Amino acid sequence: MARLTKRVVEAIRPTAKDIFVWDEEIRGLGLRVKPSGTKTFFVQYRNEARRTRRLVLGQFGVMTVEMARVAAREQLAAVLRGEDPSAARKSLFNACTIQKLCNWYLKEAEAGRLLGKRRRPIKASSLRMDRSRVECHIIPLLGSHFVSGLKRVDIEKLQSDIAEGKTSKGRTGRGGNTTGGPGVACRAISTLHSICEHGIRYGIIETNPAKGVRKIAEQRRDRRLSEGEIIALGRMLTQMAQEGDSPVGLASIKFILLTGFRRMEALGLQVDWIDQFGQCVRFPDTKSGKQTRVVGKSALAAARSLAMKQAGKYLFPAEIGDGNFVGAPRILERATIRAGLSKITLHTLRHTFASIGGELGFSELTLAGL
Repeated sequence: MARLTKRVVEAIRPTAKDIFVWDEEIRGLGLRVKPSGTKTFFVQYRNEARRTRRLVLGQFGVMTVEMARVAAREQLAAVLRGEDPSAARKSLFNACTIQKLCNWYLKEAEAGRLLGKRRRPIKASSLRMDRSRVECHIIPLLGSHFVSGLKRVDIEKLQSDIAEGKTSKGRTGRGGNTTGGPGVACRAISTLHSICEHGIRYGIIETNPAKGVRKIAEQRRDRRLSEGEIIALGRMLTQMAQEGDSPVGLASIKFILLTGFRRMEALGLQVDWIDQFGQCVRFPDTKSGKQTRVVGKSALAAARSLAMKQAGKYLFPAEIGDGNFVGAPRILERATIRAGLSKITLHTLRHTFASIGGELGFSELTLAGL
């Protein structure tokens, strides 16, 4: 018996039989090492009927030792209250619907208890998209189905139903419409697959019905603006500015075209992240982690001018409240319609930036850095 630490756990080598190591600090917390090398934390206790129960907490690597300690204390506290966590989990498995599983995932992930890429808590931006796919597509079509009864063909039907637009509907207020299509369907299946994998890892379900599903191939979005379209869009943005349209929104559109930033990288940009001396933007966190992006002189000058006008922390502040501006897609749509252009999104501006860079002779490595 020893106090379980990261060093102790990493030092344990698998043998031909299962190895059980108990923590000397928290009675009941243990580690099981299988011959395959898989190391799993669990908590062992006696229920009110004095029967020994063992509850899996999670795998080492996904769950840290400290996370296992917190989880063990929570479960042992439940035992003291007369509860039986193992029986409760088994009951959840036996009657676990897609809706229950998705709700469990969203609750745990938003609390930071589930790890995503690079073994870090799942980003809030990713969770917003997960929640949207769950609530708009997955639950309406499969929410009442038991996970244990689903087959691969059921998930493939879910995909085809979303692609055909069966969950499409209008939406009032901000956010536009709930749409379908092959791309939406493919990403919804990826989300469901990930949720099921988390459920298996934490002992909520035993199998992943989305595993092995052949996802629809997404069409590459290669729309870019021609030189003439850029000129037409620029003239319209200037005209809208003269008419008193949102100066922050119009500036954000120009900034994305000048930098190639993702939508929320630009709209969520904070003034303190802009390094005027280094001619770059230093992001503390992005989809790919901490990054430094060199930006051109025009974008830097625009950022300097905006920063001098703003009192808050965001370069593009919200019109109401303390957050960042989010209405750029709506303003861009108005501008493109008035300019007689079509199929232009903020991602089109990002793709245009990269395409022009390629035509100017920048390498793919340089463009990736930008």
